[in-house]
Parts: sequence; structure tokens; C-alpha cells
Amino acid sequence: MKNVMTVLLAGGMGERLHPLTRNRAKPAVPFGGMYRIIDFTLSNCINSGCRQIYILVQYKSHSLAKHVRMAWDIMHRELGETIDIVPPQMRINNNWYQGTADAVFQNLFCIEYEKPDEVLLLSCDHIYKMDYHKMLRSHRENDADVTIAAIETPVEEGSNFGIFQVDESGQALDFVEKPKAPIPLPDDPELCLASMGIYIFKTEVLKEALKADAELDSSHDFGKDIIPRLIHSHRVYTYKFEDENKKRARYWRDVGTIDAYWEANIDLVEVNPQFNLYDKNWPLRTNLPMLPPAKFVFATPNERYGCALDSIVSPGCVISGGMVWRSILGPEVRVNSYSHVEESVLFNGVSIGRRARVRRAIIEKNVHIPEGAIVGYDLEQDARQHRVTENGVVVVERWPVKA
Repeated sequence: MKNVMTVLLAGGMGERLHPLTRNRAKPAVPFGGMYRIIDFTLSNCINSGCRQIYILVQYKSHSLAKHVRMAWDIMHRELGETIDIVPPQMRINNNWYQGTADAVFQNLFCIEYEKPDEVLLLSCDHIYKMDYHKMLRSHRENDADVTIAAIETPVEEGSNFGIFQVDESGQALDFVEKPKAPIPLPDDPELCLASMGIYIFKTEVLKEALKADAELDSSHDFGKDIIPRLIHSHRVYTYKFEDENKKRARYWRDVGTIDAYWEANIDLVEVNPQFNLYDKNWPLRTNLPMLPPAKFVFATPNERYGCALDSIVSPGCVISGGMVWRSILGPEVRVNSYSHVEESVLFNGVSIGRRARVRRAIIEKNVHIPEGAIVGYDLEQDARQHRVTENGVVVVERWPVKA
């Protein structure tokens, strides 16, 4: 990936994930026990050979910046490699970022300083595996001004995405954000082509498009503004998503809602999960804390036992006479005697009190569930104190909750 600058857009508020984003940026939300959401995009970058990475942050970025420093300080700056956190600097005006395009526009000085041939733009909102080098090769072979990664999606689901109309070569003829009647693919009337929000631009094309957009009254968004304009004046191609996850179905998940986030986490505990965390050929990097191994104690027949079944248990956890089933446990979780945790996601430092019962819940960092408490069994009662989703997932961010 020589002469390519990679820019990660990591400044979003993640309002649909509230309250998990109350005190952290969406890319910093834990996922899969050990990881943060941003780790999957950054792992794709490293596995693809991206060595010049800039992360644009804005909203409550402290924990995100701290995590990146601790987990991703792996570059060799003498060789021109870097992973840099770039906060808003108001170099152009006094505004915070007004949209994805404005975020890049306000940091054009980074691109102009480095003088790359192409700029790879990525969001940090999705869980997937992708080799960006293959996409760059397609971009150069087509002599494209812009290449956009796209995934085949059933037509009935197309109204949730930005949809392309393409010719047989993959060149984009039109693009509509969340259309009511998505245009199907030329060779398959049941599928349409949805944007994944992954872009490769020729640098000069990007600079010209951003400067022109800055003069307009728009939402300053790549999907809503930049791409629709460029399609009719430049060579814009699509690149069909090639999944490095190597399962039967291609895996690309937006974990932007609580229910989607919970479902994607719980899928990881399946015997044959849709997303493979254990592929040595596509390693997933994160910050590995200096903690002892997980420990399971007490095994008294017919009384109490420390056990976790069909679960992911991170380092530092102690299952002390409690039962865990189909759950994700972050580092340093403690599950005490006679308690039961089922289909739940427990963040770092959670403590489950004796005889407590927790079902279909997400428990925030360092929350203590008191002895004998019940979560997830009476949703009407839970809703008086916690957020409860449409699908019945309870989010506990503190206990007790003051009226």
C-alpha cells in the first residue's frame, strides 16, 4: 500500500448505542470481550499493508485515544509508518466537524503534507474482514477516480443503505441514499448493490471535491453529497466486497444499535460462529492487559459450582461458584456463588453478586449487580430503571439507579 494514506473517521456520537456511548466514542465500545470496535478496522489495515494511518476523532475521544496508544503503537516511524490520532483543530473555521466530508476537509493539510497518490477512507462502525490492497489493485486497474466498496444485499433490505446502479463493468451510473425502490443488479433482480462506506480516492479528485463541497449548503457527507455529484462527472467504480472471514455467507455487520450489537456479540459463542476470531491467517489485534488467566472455582455437587458454558471468558475473570451460559465476559469480571448469567455481555470489571440472576443483558464497565438482584426476567420492572430495547435486551449502566 505504498503512496496511500488511510484515514479513519472515528468521530461519530453513536446515538443509537446510547447509553454505551454516554462516556465513550462508538469506536471505543467493547466488543467480543477483549476488543474495541475500532480494532477490527485497524486489524484490516495492518493485515492489508496500510502503514500510514490517521484517525480523526471528535466525540468523547479520550478512552479511544488511550486504547489506540496502548494497543496500536506498533509502527516504525523511521520507515514512514504511523498511526496518528488527529483531534479537531479548527484550522479552517470555529466549527466542529459538520459531517464526514467536512471532517476530512478540515484536515486536508495532513493529506497535502504527505502527498499520497490515493486516500483510503474508512469508518469504524462495522465488524468485518477485508483486504484493502485488493480493492486498491482494482481501483488502479480501472484507472478510477473513486472506488467504493459495495456488498450485494437483498432488494427488500436495500432501503436501509445507499444503493448503486452499475453497468456490467462495475462503473457506477447512479447512487441513491436509502431509496424506497432500490435498483436491482443487472444480472440478478433479487439483489442490489449497497455502499459499505469504504472509499479510495485519487488525491487530487478528493481535494477538489471537498473544496467544492465546502462552498455549498449541504450536509457535507460523503454518501449524501460527495459521491452523488462525482458519479456524473468522474470515473466512479464499485468494488464487490471480498470477505476474508472465509465463511459461507459474507460477514459485514453494523453494530450501531443495541440489539444489533448484542446479537453480534452473542453470535460469537456459537460452536461455529459467523465471525471467526480465531483465524491465525487474519489476526485481530487489541490491547492485551497484564492479567492472570481466568479462574473457575467451587464445585460442590448439588450446591454450587463455578462454570461457564458456550461462553467467551477474558483474562482476569473469576467465576466463583456461579453459572455462566452463552455470554461474553470482559477482563476482570467476577461472578459470585449461586448466581446465574445467561446470554449477556459483561464489560470490564463487572461484579455479579451472590444469588443474582441476569438474562439477555449488557452490563456496563465496573457495575456491581447486588446480591439477589434480578435483571432481564421482568422487563416492565427493568424499564423503570434501565434501558430496555425492542427485542428485550436490558442495558445496565449503574446500580442502583437514582430516581
